[in-house]
Amino acid sequence: MEHEHRLTFSDEPAHVRGLVLMLHGGAEHSLRAVDERNKQLWRARWMFEQVSGRFARSGVRTALLRFSLVGWNARHGEPAPVSDTRWALDRLREQYADLPVVLLGHSMGARTAARSADDPAVAGVVGLAPWFPAGDPVEQLAGKHLVGAHGRSDRITSARATRRYLERAASVAASTRFVDRGRIGHYMLRDIRGWNRVAVEESLAIVDRVTGLTAGS
Repeated sequence: MEHEHRLTFSDEPAHVRGLVLMLHGGAEHSLRAVDERNKQLWRARWMFEQVSGRFARSGVRTALLRFSLVGWNARHGEPAPVSDTRWALDRLREQYADLPVVLLGHSMGARTAARSADDPAVAGVVGLAPWFPAGDPVEQLAGKHLVGAHGRSDRITSARATRRYLERAASVAASTRFVDRGRIGHYMLRDIRGWNRVAVEESLAIVDRVTGLTAGS
């Protein structure tokens, strides 16, 4: 495992065919810095530690980004986590040139992933309990694959809003897919194995589609 400023990398597979960049949750408004005690970062790091080995066995390296600020903070210009994600994508490009990247985000991290999808390296977005408010743009998802996985008992973000966002994105995206997680809530503390399975399977499916390969190829 390697650390580069705010990026944490999994061990590198022998042959890397794709990348997953994990993006944690946050809040709508907060100028507080994200530190290692941040609960949203902690949850993402927990998933990162559990799934990175599975990705590596399929030739995919995983990176976890720690945002600079807790908040989305759109009123201050480009949302803070989007700027952070663009920085991270530039770092990945320096190391891996043209390899496809899947943005895997939870809650605000999923909104960040969708907003950052216009980067040419991004092959697709997997949103876990995503925060997709009405009116968020979809044009940046043109030609990308988009997955939204949501529990129907989520009271923090809305499964219905996720479905509506996917319906709008379908007009421009390469593909859209909704994964119904049943009667579970927002924070991915129930059925952890199920959330991890969705994260891995849906992300690898996107890598497979854009590389024309499968893990066993």
